[in-house]
Amino acid sequence: MADLFSLESTADIGGGAAGSRLGTQLDTGVLRRKYNFGDRVSELGIAADPFFRMVSKLSKKPTDDPEFKFTERRPSFHKRYAYPVAFSDDNVTWVETLDGSVIDTQLDNYETAGSTVYVKMMTDYKHSGNLSNVFNQTGDEVRIGGAGTQPQFYLEDQMVRINFGNASATLSAKQKTASYSVIKVQEVILQDEATNPPTDHTEGEAAILRGIVVKTKTAGHDVIAGVNSAAPAGDRTYNVSISGEGETNNSGLEDYRSYVVGSAHAQGSGYPETWKDQPFSTGYGRTQIWKTAMAMDNTTRATVLKYEANEWARVWREKLIEHKWDIEQSILFGSQYDSGSEWYTQGAIDYISSFGNVFSLVHASKTQDDFLNDLSNYLDPRYNNANASLFFCDTSTYNWLHKLSGYFSNNLEVSPNFRADMSLTAKKKVFGVDISVISTPYGDMNVARNIHLDGSPIKLLACNMRYCSYRPLVGNGLNRDTAIYVGVQTLENSGVDRRVDLIQTEAGMEFQMPEAHAYWS
Repeated sequence: MADLFSLESTADIGGGAAGSRLGTQLDTGVLRRKYNFGDRVSELGIAADPFFRMVSKLSKKPTDDPEFKFTERRPSFHKRYAYPVAFSDDNVTWVETLDGSVIDTQLDNYETAGSTVYVKMMTDYKHSGNLSNVFNQTGDEVRIGGAGTQPQFYLEDQMVRINFGNASATLSAKQKTASYSVIKVQEVILQDEATNPPTDHTEGEAAILRGIVVKTKTAGHDVIAGVNSAAPAGDRTYNVSISGEGETNNSGLEDYRSYVVGSAHAQGSGYPETWKDQPFSTGYGRTQIWKTAMAMDNTTRATVLKYEANEWARVWREKLIEHKWDIEQSILFGSQYDSGSEWYTQGAIDYISSFGNVFSLVHASKTQDDFLNDLSNYLDPRYNNANASLFFCDTSTYNWLHKLSGYFSNNLEVSPNFRADMSLTAKKKVFGVDISVISTPYGDMNVARNIHLDGSPIKLLACNMRYCSYRPLVGNGLNRDTAIYVGVQTLENSGVDRRVDLIQTEAGMEFQMPEAHAYWS
């Protein structure tokens, strides 16, 4: 008798050669061995939904209407600025001296305290809603002197600072702010395109200020800071940084802005005039319906299998992950749209592309200094803050950020000749999402890798979580947030020998304050 445990072939397990008995050469040793697989099966765990998980945990706001509206409110106290576009000593003869190519003696009055001057002011944000430009945003620009931008905040007895540069024909940012003058407003003349503007200044909504010089400029600084080499009415400013950092021409907006710098009133004077803004603006969003079905015939459901006995339960777990995966993709890459009965919610990238901050990022050429310049614009405290922002990045950018922030501070001795402006300070897990904390001069960056961005043009996505919300539809006793509907089809209710369950979500994304969101591409 052959040694069954030494047989090398199972060739006739399905049938033997002619004349042989079935199974005479069956390798019983192999067949009956258990091969200890242990109690666990390795499973590939994927971080499927970091953005959805964070926004649904941090900012879930149910809506009782599939088309929901929201209101934005922007303060105005820091927006009391305008750009000087024309100048006169007598309100008759007006000149422009914005690029240094024209030096006019009228500006000499700003060198003598008590002199009377006239200046025409225009600004670049809409006084209704205080809507202003967002860095590198072409889709929603507000132009200087455009409709609705009339500066209505000027009052008598206000003090206004006006920046002056020197007489160079090619001005750098520092030359444009070589000195400044302060005037006290004595009269405000509001002007729009329908009134009689000064000669040669027929464009734009403006305020003409008559004032007296209180603080004089430096003699010889005969260029008043303006936005470009011509009348700035209509000039684009959306792609100019606030500070001037990161701009090839160093042309930051702050160099051109004339701010209200307080007020001064006579002893025994009465109450001053006042003004009020309209800080509110509105927007809307839509819900979207996601569905993931699970179907299996009852024979398969009843079959006990190896590793996981219940195939229905195994597949069901994966369907739940698949459903969240699909939502993550939609709220990243989707676009708000409706086609009759089908509605699509707003995705973060599409929203930012249309309204938010847009920066460039090429790993090979982007330096730490360049990136800090970007952060100085995005995290300007007048418009945004770092503590509420989450940064989601693709794999290559995740590596780039950690190299940028970790290597130097951890591996080199910090000396007077070296600075570590960015450093990796902590790692934590929030709602199951791995977060790296990178310290910067503008606050901590909370960074999470998001593999959904891999292969897309978006390298880094920054969302202020105070201004984005997950809006599930809830009303009239119905909760349309993610729910499982069991037995949508069964043998009992359909006569078909299978079972179908359904995972369904009806919700939308709400994004507010586009200045508080950004991406790098």
